[in-house]
Amino acid sequence: MISNKLKYISLIVLILQTTSTVLALRYSRTAGKDGVQYLSSTAVVMTEVLKLLISIIMVLIQGGISGFFPSVKKEIIDEPRETIKCAVPSGMYTIQNNLLFLALSNLDAATYQVTYQLKILTTAVFSVLMLSKRLSVQKWVSLLILMAGVILVQWPTGTSSPEKDELSSANQVMGLIAVLCACLTSGFTGVYSEILLKGTHQSLPFRNMQIAFFGILFGLVGVFLKDGEAIRENGFLQGYNQMTWIVVTLQAVNGLIIAVVMKYADNIIKGFAFSLSIILSAIVSYVWLDDFTPTMLFFIGGSFVMLATLLYGLEAKTTAKKRE
Repeated sequence: MISNKLKYISLIVLILQTTSTVLALRYSRTAGKDGVQYLSSTAVVMTEVLKLLISIIMVLIQGGISGFFPSVKKEIIDEPRETIKCAVPSGMYTIQNNLLFLALSNLDAATYQVTYQLKILTTAVFSVLMLSKRLSVQKWVSLLILMAGVILVQWPTGTSSPEKDELSSANQVMGLIAVLCACLTSGFTGVYSEILLKGTHQSLPFRNMQIAFFGILFGLVGVFLKDGEAIRENGFLQGYNQMTWIVVTLQAVNGLIIAVVMKYADNIIKGFAFSLSIILSAIVSYVWLDDFTPTMLFFIGGSFVMLATLLYGLEAKTTAKKRE
């Protein structure tokens, strides 16, 4: 009974977490465009700063203040090779987060969420290439359905005026390229991190500290290469408001929430959460944000993607039961 309650709670938390993060980011990038808008590159850095603070707090909770510095010396300073390894996923996460900001600046939340599920495909491919994993026929079929669904969602409809159509198409292409690149980085980083975690004795909070630290360094390089002049004119935190800090906080706790929730949820719950999140995002985008008009192709493509996600998770669940 308690287990079922935890599963339902996990489902609700996953839906709220996924939907709120995407919608808040989209709203923050489209609302108040007439004024000074915050720089997405600085938001990525502030997210990593908050992640670092959260990781430090978790380490302090585990070992106390007296054991903090000895633990840092033992786990990080005395293990330079292990620490440097974290630079790879950290750099990829930094690129990925910048791409997601770019994607949600050009795509509505519902279309973004559907398209971003291609990370399932890229993760599967990198798992085969880097971990020599073998995928079942059902998983390959679900991946083909996934690709078909995303193609249908992205298929142009040509229902608006030529001028608006041209501008919309340009934004759509830029957003699509950003999402596809983010899917590639997500797939590679996920598999690389899996290899990293399996081959290390370090605790997760220390690993997160290292990744966040490198993320700040890489993020600052990107900030000053991309937005150095704008920062000199208006400051590092230009355009920041309450919504910006909500986005930064949601992004920072995103991984932590998923890690905790997935202890009680399985792939089926995760699939249902994603499917319901798409529906909720589409409703909010249509009613509140007013930047999304659902089409028949979106309904069909979205249904394909939701079916593929559930099939992919269902196969994993079936395999686990057979092993038992």
